[in-house]
Amino acid sequence: MNHDAFIVPPGSKISLPKDYDPAYKTQFHEKTDAATKLQADVIRLANYQNILYAQNTYALLIIFQAMDAAGKDSTIKHVMSGVNPQGCQVYSFKEPSSEELDHDYLWRSMKALPERGRIGIFNRSYYEEVLVVRVHPEILKKQQLPQIPNGNLIWKQRFEEINNFEKYLVNNGVVILKFFLNISKSEQKKRFFQRIESPEKHWKFSASDVKERAFWDDYMNAYEEVFNNTSTECAPWYIVPADRKWFTRLVVADIICTKLQELNLKYPTLLEEHKHQLLQAKQILEQEN
Repeated sequence: MNHDAFIVPPGSKISLPKDYDPAYKTQFHEKTDAATKLQADVIRLANYQNILYAQNTYALLIIFQAMDAAGKDSTIKHVMSGVNPQGCQVYSFKEPSSEELDHDYLWRSMKALPERGRIGIFNRSYYEEVLVVRVHPEILKKQQLPQIPNGNLIWKQRFEEINNFEKYLVNNGVVILKFFLNISKSEQKKRFFQRIESPEKHWKFSASDVKERAFWDDYMNAYEEVFNNTSTECAPWYIVPADRKWFTRLVVADIICTKLQELNLKYPTLLEEHKHQLLQAKQILEQEN
């Protein structure tokens, strides 16, 4: 699959509604067209994870950002369905605790970074600090900052800090994939109705989700600023159409598999000493009654 339609070119200025269609589905026209490929990618991802874990050189950090009801949870569930749980960890970042507010805004994310050989998934992330905090600037007052730069300087400062943070991670073997699940406002409304009308989905619904919907345009503007300032060569953003969940999962799985393939992962080569130990162990087993 060609990923050019999803990536935000570093250094570019994009417009969400003009440049990225939430209903885009490339050559796939129905769920059934994509089902076989998705299943194959789930198997590929499981194989890559085994080698990633054995090689123990790289870590993979996958970041999901989206508006409510865009399908982050279900995408993680389906795409990672074949992965060994021992080599994968998922963190869902909620409103900061009092302990977290006593530290810098990247602190809790640093604590949750995946170890070498593992896959870490951030369901929301430190990008909330330039999204929800930007839409609701009153949150800044709770962060106990020594001073808050005037105007947009605070956001420019945080963009620079995030870019430096991600560059540092990449330089140290953490591969970063950043996905924005791009749902349309009309599709979000449809999914909210489904949550309200279906008893088995009531638990997913929160009245605050509808309240945040009133800030839709503000969020879209904030997201555009994020993409225009933090899609870099070492950690670009992928804007994935989210009006069709089956297509969202297909794209995310393909991008993850492609990135892992590009790493040219290999199982470790045994030293001669270890080969000798294997032969000794084999001889001992063969001599057993």
